[in-house]
Amino acid sequence: MYNQDGVTRMMTQEIPTHFTVKIEEFSLLSKASIERYETSEFEAGGYKWKLSLYPNGNRNKNEKDNLSLYLSMAETKTLPRGWEVSVNFRLFLLDQIRDNYLMVQDSKVTGRRFHAMKIEWGFEQFISLKSFMDASNGYLIGDTCVFGAEVFVCKERSIGKGECLTMIKDSIATKTNWRIENFSKLDNEYYESKTFNAGDQKWKVQLYPKGKGSGMGNSVSLYLALANPTTLPPGQKFHIEFVLRLVDQMYGKHISGKGFLGVTQGAFKEYQVLNTTIGMSSKNKKRILSIMRVLHTQTKLCEKTQLPLHALGIFTSAPTS
Repeated sequence: MYNQDGVTRMMTQEIPTHFTVKIEEFSLLSKASIERYETSEFEAGGYKWKLSLYPNGNRNKNEKDNLSLYLSMAETKTLPRGWEVSVNFRLFLLDQIRDNYLMVQDSKVTGRRFHAMKIEWGFEQFISLKSFMDASNGYLIGDTCVFGAEVFVCKERSIGKGECLTMIKDSIATKTNWRIENFSKLDNEYYESKTFNAGDQKWKVQLYPKGKGSGMGNSVSLYLALANPTTLPPGQKFHIEFVLRLVDQMYGKHISGKGFLGVTQGAFKEYQVLNTTIGMSSKNKKRILSIMRVLHTQTKLCEKTQLPLHALGIFTSAPTS
């Protein structure tokens, strides 16, 4: 055993506990210009990991005379906000002649701290390429080698729930019209328009010819509704600004209502913005029901965690009059 530059190296007959990877035709990695090779994922200490190998050294660290090997965390997007994991780990290289392992580990007793800004630790100078290529050392036999890893979690923490706010500048407006024929003959409780797209969602308008709620019997009620609110991913939230308008085709005295609301999964099915009394005169029978603007909506899930983060889009463009 010897210690150099804070790194301990020793030979051991212990087999790596958590992961081994056998690489055949190792020389082809260089011939194929593969600077970095990542193994499949493995689990240890309740987290997922992988090994990252630089067969000709990590050029990003100006390393060219040594093989570089690192332990990397995998699937970090599912971890809670502010996560930190302190780890003691060992990386291995099999001596195929003597049937034991070169074990390399950090001499730092408290372990290395993995977090969102640092998901990889390891050794730029894991082993010199000269020693690795020397067949008498047993590390590369028949162009085949075996690496391994042990990972022991010694401390972990997170800071709980958070959210990400996404502001959308110059949001794109969407306009659609719904023409109602024979309005005076409508006798169902309500009618729905065809679905239309605005942003990343599908919407529809609901018309209650005889009113709804406080407008029952004395008003025409209009609602904006998500076509399928159950499709929103958990934790997503966004804001929309919109206008519903009854268009007066004869005199241009339109009746309109403006809405601005937040939408989350299961919390929004319909939103009343217009509840107005319209007499059944001949001019009103030919009015067109029109949604003049539903502002472009865009939602983005910033990070999936055990305590879901919210992506919030706020739309501030004024609707057309």
